[in-house]
Amino acid sequence: MATSGKTNETGNGSGSIRDRIVESLMRLAARRAFEDIAISDIAHDADVSLADFRDNFPSKGAVLSAFSRKIDRQVLEDFSGRYASEPAKERLYEVLLRRLEALEPYRNALESVSQWASTDPLAAAALNRETVNSMRFMLEAADIDSEGALGALKLQGLAIAWWRVLGVWFDDRDADLCRTKAALDRELSRSEAVIERIEDVSRLTSPLRGLARAVFRGMTGHRRHRHHARDRDEDFEEDHEEARRRHHHAEEHHHTAEHHHAEEHRRHQDDATA
Repeated sequence: MATSGKTNETGNGSGSIRDRIVESLMRLAARRAFEDIAISDIAHDADVSLADFRDNFPSKGAVLSAFSRKIDRQVLEDFSGRYASEPAKERLYEVLLRRLEALEPYRNALESVSQWASTDPLAAAALNRETVNSMRFMLEAADIDSEGALGALKLQGLAIAWWRVLGVWFDDRDADLCRTKAALDRELSRSEAVIERIEDVSRLTSPLRGLARAVFRGMTGHRRHRHHARDRDEDFEEDHEEARRRHHHAEEHHHTAEHHHAEEHRRHQDDATA
C-alpha cells in the first residue's frame, strides 16, 4: 500500500517525486502488461502517497507523457547542433539513433506500452499524439522545418515510421543494432521520397492554388455585391410600398371629404326647398 503523508518535494527516496513516479511506471511496465498497472501500484513502487501522485499527475497516461518529454530532453541536450553540415536525412538519422540509445534502458517497458496501444484504439491515438509531439522536436534538432500543412504531414509520417523502427528494435538484441539501423535508414529514405513528391506536387499546384484563391475572393466579392444590391432593391420596394400606402390613404381621405361635402350640399338644398 502507498505510503501516506509525504508532502516534501522528494519524499523518502532519491530524486523528485515526479521522476520517481515516471521511473516506477517504466519499471513496472517492463515486468507486466501495461493495462494491468494501477495508479496505486505505481505510487507504492515509487514510495509516494496517492495524494502526492495526484498532485503531480492526473493519470497513468500523463506519467507516460512525462517519460516521453524526459527522453526528448536527453536527446535535445546531447545533440546540440552536431552534424550540422550533413544532409537533412543524415542529421535526422543521428538524432533518432541518439533517441534509441536513450530508450535502451526502457526497451521492455516500451514493448509493453506498444502491445497495450495495439489493442486499445484510444490508447493508440493518445500515444500517436505524444509521438508526433516528440517528432516535432526531433525534426527541429535536425534543423528540418515542421511548420504548416507539409510540416504536419512530415510529423505524422515520421511518427508512423518511428513505431515501425521500434517494432524492429524490440527484437534486435545485437549489440550494434544492425537490423534497427537498417530499418531506420530504410524508413527515413522512404519518408524522404514521399516528402519530395509532396513538395513537387505543392510547387506544381502553387499557381493553381493562387488562382483558386483569387477566384474565391472574386466570388465572395460578387456575392457581397449581390447581397448589397439585393438590400438596396428591398429598401426601394419597401419605400415604394410605403409611398403607395400613403397615396391610397390620401385618396380615401379625399373621397371621404368629397362625400361629406356632397351630403352637406344636399341638406342645404333640402332646407331651402322646404
